[in-house]
Amino acid sequence: MNQSIRDKYDVIIGLEVHAQMLTKSKAYSNDCNEFGATPNTNVSAITLGHPGTLPVMNKKTIEFAIRLGLSCQSDIARNQYFARKNYFYPDLPKGYQITQDKTPICVGGQVIIKDDNGKEKIIGITRIHMEEDAGKSIHDVDVYDTLVDLNRAGVPLLEIVSEPDMRSSSEAYNFVTEIRKLVRYLEICDGNMEEGSLRCDANVSVNLKGAKSFGTKVEVKNMNSIKNVQKAIDFEVIRQIELVEKQENVRQETRSFDALKNITIAMRAKEAANDYRYFPEPDLPPLVISQKEIDAISATMPPLPRTLYLKYTNELGLTDYDAMNITDNKAIALYFEELLKHTKNAKVAANWLMGEIKSYLNENGVEITDFPISPDKIAALIQLIDEGKVSTTIAAQRIFPLLIESNKSPLAIAEDLNLFQDSGEDVIDAYITKVIELNPNEIERYKAGDKQLIGFFMGQLMKVSGGKADPKKANGLLRSKLDLL
Repeated sequence: MNQSIRDKYDVIIGLEVHAQMLTKSKAYSNDCNEFGATPNTNVSAITLGHPGTLPVMNKKTIEFAIRLGLSCQSDIARNQYFARKNYFYPDLPKGYQITQDKTPICVGGQVIIKDDNGKEKIIGITRIHMEEDAGKSIHDVDVYDTLVDLNRAGVPLLEIVSEPDMRSSSEAYNFVTEIRKLVRYLEICDGNMEEGSLRCDANVSVNLKGAKSFGTKVEVKNMNSIKNVQKAIDFEVIRQIELVEKQENVRQETRSFDALKNITIAMRAKEAANDYRYFPEPDLPPLVISQKEIDAISATMPPLPRTLYLKYTNELGLTDYDAMNITDNKAIALYFEELLKHTKNAKVAANWLMGEIKSYLNENGVEITDFPISPDKIAALIQLIDEGKVSTTIAAQRIFPLLIESNKSPLAIAEDLNLFQDSGEDVIDAYITKVIELNPNEIERYKAGDKQLIGFFMGQLMKVSGGKADPKKANGLLRSKLDLL
């Protein structure tokens, strides 16, 4: 599409994110909540909707919802009731979904993301409510029939509904990324979109810049990765603009995203609002939450990614890049937090975490929880560098690998292998003399004006010294001696 045409339009995006809760049992029964089990094994009379069965509230779902609400600065509703959402569910046997209609547990709130220019932007939260999942219809196993797996039926969900505050697919990408990070930090959902435990529906519309009202909203479903959320929105934006440019109507409908073709496909029309015939769930009592309960849950909240990000950038002086990378993974962030208890050199600590430590994790395919070197030993290694006892190169190439295999301290390893840095002028001067003797041709080039050879000579000096020469002191002495030649 011509960019000038694209620039005529504003894009309006709101998201609905469904997060399956990491409870041991389902929302209203004691059936196992487990991904990957043999189809239709995690079911009981309640899941199957047999007459006379009654739901029982899973209290853990309430705690999880409050944790997410507090992290999004939402208001927690004190008095709530559940409702039945009625329509034809081929994969929910009782024919209705237990959800929250008029009284969501969390009202309002916000999530802060980065916009297209890298600046912070507040995305409003309309509501967060609790409900149960439906089963899974499987269409690609049998040529003629749709198969139904009811293991997922009744699994507890949190639905996070955003305000229509996003203006690009990348902002939507950043929003879902932030939500996934939050639920993982809170340990209320594993965030695995490929397994369906985190799902996203996008509501997309376009309108001419300056228009007083939004365009016709189209809902897009079935996006099984954050990248696909972005791709689906990108396609839908272009599709809608092309329709408007041709003076055709954008239909209010639900569309599915085909990840193989990178297109959206019409599923069903939404010419009018759906009548779900909500009415209060008669088999669950009203839910009353006290401030005491909210305070108790608040006291157990883990450090949140944004809180840590602000700490690292504002207080510790880390770059935006380092802070974002560290807080992207909760286990990494907690390791760094423990590391900071043993060293005040936050920048060097971040360099080690993002450098040697992450390289080890990637090369060996392990998580930080399985990393064999404790934070206090990494801090002790940093201290040896800060005190000038060993060089960064020696620490990374000689001591760090041995820490992985040994229970010894960095100091003990340095002592055993005689790795302490030479900082005495007489010792370094002897190294320089040897470098000059071994490289007569390069010396002549240097004297002739090729001053860039200083890097070569420093490399030779470190090689001759076995990496033990103090780089700062050696560099100064080397320059002085070469200039006198």
